[in-house]
Amino acid sequence: MEELLLQMKINYYPICPQPELALGVEAHTDVSSLTFLLHNMVPGLQLFYGGKWITAKCVPDSILMHVGDTIEILSNGKYKSILHRGLVNKEKVRISWAVFCEPPKEKIILKPIPELVTETEPALFPPRTFAQHIQHKLFRKTQEALLSS
Repeated sequence: MEELLLQMKINYYPICPQPELALGVEAHTDVSSLTFLLHNMVPGLQLFYGGKWITAKCVPDSILMHVGDTIEILSNGKYKSILHRGLVNKEKVRISWAVFCEPPKEKIILKPIPELVTETEPALFPPRTFAQHIQHKLFRKTQEALLSS
């Protein structure tokens, strides 16, 4: 447990007179193992599910939790990293506090748990450190942006 890294990010979304023209945070998955999210009861978190964007309900005194890339890798894709985005609001300021639980950057190799890899279900992810996974994800995104421009 002493190796687990916890990072907090505070997202502040000001009132936006034309929310249909703006996006608070673009669609992404989190590199973390788990993400815990607190909110100020203003809707705006959307999850991509069943081919469409679904707005998460704001439940009083709740903490939202979702799976990140690390759990998807360890589970060999059995648990999916959640594609999500943040929207702005026309009438209210939206604030969220995200806490990301991450493995050590270099000390362990992320790869599917051996019991979940078989001849019929081969490893879907190559072994790499958490730092290498972050670099791969950022580099891939940069490459995709360059190819589409």
